Amino acid sequence: MMKKLLALLILTTSIVNAQYTVKGTMTPTEKTNWVILYKIEGAKQKFVTNTTIQFDTVVVGGNKQSIGKFKFDLPSTAKPGAYRATYRNRGAGFVDFFFNKENVEFIFNPKYPDESVVFTSSRENKLYNEYLQAYAAVQKKIDENQVAYIKEENKEAKKAYKKQVKQLEDVQETYENKSEGMLVHHFIKASQRYNPSSPVDNMEDYLTTVGDNFFRYIDFKSEALFNSSFLVDRINDYVFYLNNSEDKELQQKLLRGAINKVIDELPKGKLKKSVLEFLITSLSDKRDGESVDWLFAEHYDKLPDNQKDAEFKKKILDVLRATVGRTAPDFSWEEDGKEMKLSTLNDSDKYLLVFWSTACPHCVRDVPNLYSFMNNHKNTSVISFSIENSDNNFKDWNEFKKQLPNWHNAAGTHPEYKWDNETVRAYNLLGTPSYFVLDSNKKIIATPEELEDVKKYFENH
Repeated sequence: MMKKLLALLILTTSIVNAQYTVKGTMTPTEKTNWVILYKIEGAKQKFVTNTTIQFDTVVVGGNKQSIGKFKFDLPSTAKPGAYRATYRNRGAGFVDFFFNKENVEFIFNPKYPDESVVFTSSRENKLYNEYLQAYAAVQKKIDENQVAYIKEENKEAKKAYKKQVKQLEDVQETYENKSEGMLVHHFIKASQRYNPSSPVDNMEDYLTTVGDNFFRYIDFKSEALFNSSFLVDRINDYVFYLNNSEDKELQQKLLRGAINKVIDELPKGKLKKSVLEFLITSLSDKRDGESVDWLFAEHYDKLPDNQKDAEFKKKILDVLRATVGRTAPDFSWEEDGKEMKLSTLNDSDKYLLVFWSTACPHCVRDVPNLYSFMNNHKNTSVISFSIENSDNNFKDWNEFKKQLPNWHNAAGTHPEYKWDNETVRAYNLLGTPSYFVLDSNKKIIATPEELEDVKKYFENH
């Protein structure tokens, strides 16, 4: 009797302490030695845990190859959903996968994670990736025949198109049946594209059809889709890639139309708030202050009070203080014994504000070049602001500015870290040199990225 009780106790304990593992192998390796695991909830990442990468060398086909392995242990209480293993702070440095109460294992190239990932364990992820590959192969043929039909109205292309549309419907049905009851079933249903039963006659109608039916199979009320990157990725594609134009005025019109369509598709509640914050953040990253202002006024500010985040709005607007359309943040400096202020300068109809540093080799090379160029544009007044280290007492700057007569030369620092200087933070500078073109009222009208962009601007204006 005691043996049976002991066996039952051991079995019960093992069930309670059951764990799942997530294992990843990267080859070749990255310089980083860490990986962070996030769970995706809405348009945000929620930290789960982190681990270190174990490096090794294996022999493949007679050649040595470096690999990095990492492992996460998840408790039995871990929630099913979409997860992200991140190994780099910038760029495409992550692998997305689904977890649904099973072990997950994958191999990938860290330089091309999306294209290279192969799941060696996990029924959910293997089936979803298999579906994506099968679907994409047929959709590619459909697209090719659609283009061929638009070019020549070829009967053979039309016949092949119809045949492949039927084939794609079979692929979709097969994988929806295979995934019944699984987490990835929601994503398989939502991943399909709309294809007309017959090819359309011209490119304009084709693009209209794609746009009108872009969200046709997406259930915006699905919790599974909400708690993944799926909805955000689709919305990002629709807003920023499907609706695009080189003409700035038309681009703004297309952008707002696309955003309005997305908002109309969304149910009220947390998804709408998450999507709006995602779009606002994306536009803020692009320094598109005009569109951010519009989004706040037309959509975000109209959310129920308990959904609006005042801190989020303040943070975004602070980032955009020095973007096109805004009045340049004011600052002062001493010049020939007098206090000068940017806001009260009135010696030109146009101004070029350049932030640089004597500690920046790129700046030390470009600023004299800029000075020579601007000598041919006397109708523009130049204000240079040098960001200096506090221990240097502006010695290098005082010497260097002798090369820049007739410019307004200012400098700033901070006792702990020069980038914490008040003016530098107000302009949200990410590096030097940084350029801002201002009109007579000190409104920012352009932000050229490089010296060559500055030259192009003044040659054309």
